[in-house]
Amino acid sequence: MDKIIILDFGSQTTQLIGRRVREMGTFCEILPYNKYPEDDSDVIGVILSGSPFSVHDVDAFRPDLSRFIGRLPVLGICYGAQYISHINGGTVEKAQTREYGRAMLCQIATDNVLFEGINAPSQVWMSHGDTITSLPEGYRVIASTENVRYAAYACDDLRLWAVQFHPEVVHSLDGTRLLENFVVRICGSHQDWNADKFVETTIDEIRHQVGSDRVILGLSGGVDSSVAAVLLHRAIGDQLTCIFVDHGMLRKNEFCDVMRDYKSLGLNVVGVDASERFFADLKGVSDPEQKRKIIGRDFVEVFNEEARKIKDARWLAQGTIYPDRIESLNITGKVIKSHHNVGGLPEEMHLKLCEPLRWLFKDEVRRVGKELGIPNHLISRHPFPGPGLAVRILGDITRDKVRVLQDADDIFIRALKDYTTEDGKSLYSQTWQAGAVLLSTVKTVGVMGDERTYEHPVALRAVTSIDAMTADWAHLPYDFLARVSNDIINNVRGVNRVCYDISSKPPSTIEWE
Repeated sequence: MDKIIILDFGSQTTQLIGRRVREMGTFCEILPYNKYPEDDSDVIGVILSGSPFSVHDVDAFRPDLSRFIGRLPVLGICYGAQYISHINGGTVEKAQTREYGRAMLCQIATDNVLFEGINAPSQVWMSHGDTITSLPEGYRVIASTENVRYAAYACDDLRLWAVQFHPEVVHSLDGTRLLENFVVRICGSHQDWNADKFVETTIDEIRHQVGSDRVILGLSGGVDSSVAAVLLHRAIGDQLTCIFVDHGMLRKNEFCDVMRDYKSLGLNVVGVDASERFFADLKGVSDPEQKRKIIGRDFVEVFNEEARKIKDARWLAQGTIYPDRIESLNITGKVIKSHHNVGGLPEEMHLKLCEPLRWLFKDEVRRVGKELGIPNHLISRHPFPGPGLAVRILGDITRDKVRVLQDADDIFIRALKDYTTEDGKSLYSQTWQAGAVLLSTVKTVGVMGDERTYEHPVALRAVTSIDAMTADWAHLPYDFLARVSNDIINNVRGVNRVCYDISSKPPSTIEWE
């Protein structure tokens, strides 16, 4: 299969490059800047990402590019463009006028395939403090802005192209066309990466990998584990046993609803209500990280206890997806962010690992889910934190606080699904993630009827995003927010005030804890 290699120099938008390439029906792999594969027989092109570094920084990444430059088509983006120029005799200097944000390409070479179908003026997104002030010998400029002469350049003899802007972000209005020109027209991709082919090949791979062994899978009710379960069931049938642990902090009625959905899909699911254990271990704990650690520890212990009851199990399957793996390693290959699906298996389980979704981005997981015939309400579900509502309750956890938040959250989520905008879509489908947060460490004064109240506020959070790396607060209609606020205060005992979170990521995170 055709493959594009994306070398990651630490840019926050490297995953976006990968998603854009996948959207073109082309398989790609994101690797640390210094981990170019020994065997590149299936590689048709290489993309170098941006970076937080300057090429002049002491700690800047300086890999040897000689293995592929001149042999394969190469596209450098931002730092990638500056690094290629720098190591080949060009000049990179601090820009007199730094360019961050929108800029306009005012001059574009009409004879270069990278800009085929793109005409000036064309809006792009810049993010750099350095700029190229001279090109290496044999290189030529192919696009400029008012302030950046070498906004894009090429070396025809080496089949090399580079841009000092970010075509992968939506603010570069012709960025998708530029990337398609590189991937399809220059690299010659056959665009044969799609959901139905993935299902077919992955089912064959699972059968070959697992054979007649038994497999266990931990379900969460989320999109990734659900799609992984149905894919495995399609491949090996009754050899798969799924375990769904209820830690008591799921959404309202979620345990029963999800169990019913899984049964309707024909999955063999063991449901475990371990809420008493989790609440006991969380008693009096307010620190967010400590709450996460306790829930993670208890989950593993409960799962292991159930897994040991399944005789002859040889494999543990997980819904690990590609961003999980990328985010768990930095570009030097060291772990910087632990993830619930990454990091190996507890040694006492003595199981081998099966990760059928390990190459997929979230949107691809959803497309595979549709291909498998999974109901839309399962595959369109918003992301939900592994510790559940425990990290949406500020302060310690009690059953009563969870009950209050479950009721408020349920009103909010149902309202998002019921409210239809002029384009016929629900507000739920137009947001990436939404939920309620209980500020249980705060009480506010209110008046209900003729009585004074002193109860907790609830904050509502809804964001729009492409991949959760960045997110903007969803601009929900005022009439919708007013109705939801009224419904929560009138129907949820313990709440007398509703706020709406209008902070974006960055600087704020999507979750409060």
